[in-house]
Amino acid sequence: MEKNVLQSIAGITVYPLISFGIFFLFFAALLVYVLVANKQHLHTMSQLPLASDDEETLKTTLNHDILC
Repeated sequence: MEKNVLQSIAGITVYPLISFGIFFLFFAALLVYVLVANKQHLHTMSQLPLASDDEETLKTTLNHDILC
């Protein structure tokens, strides 16, 4: 029954192509971001959950000054 309903919708074949395009563009943009991102910034951000409060405040302040 669902098959007949979907076949009766005009232009239904374009929706899978649009969803694939969005999916592909999202992961392509994510790949470009990872390749272009500042490695030092990524390393610092990855260490923040492991740092104590004093280290976290100091690193955040230093990184904010460097990035701005």
